[in-house]
Amino acid sequence: QVQLVDSGGGLVQAGGSLRLSCAASGRTVSSYGMGWFRQAPGKEREFVAYINPSGARTYYADSVKGRFTISRDNAKNLVYLQMNTLKPEDTAVYYCAARYYSGNYSSPDEYDYWGQGTQVTVSS
Repeated sequence: QVQLVDSGGGLVQAGGSLRLSCAASGRTVSSYGMGWFRQAPGKEREFVAYINPSGARTYYADSVKGRFTISRDNAKNLVYLQMNTLKPEDTAVYYCAARYYSGNYSSPDEYDYWGQGTQVTVSS
């Protein structure tokens, strides 16, 4: 079992920055690929970013590429999402997630564990 706790959300003006954190406990998360997803009201949950277990490979949705950076500290069981140049369309609840097996990293169905979510609101 892996427990994930998301934090770091808040209200920010367009153009601003936030850093989300995901604290993991339970089994060692260094064996898990970690993703960030988001869900806006009335919309499906969508992929934002993924980092492989070692941290050597990262992938991003086109909508956030160049603005967001995913990273991890396996010694501290932490995963981060640095979000810069935020836009109103980035407003959503953000979730971190962990998966043990390889597959389509952008599909929520591939993930085994989820955080509770943290609200990000970007005002124009």
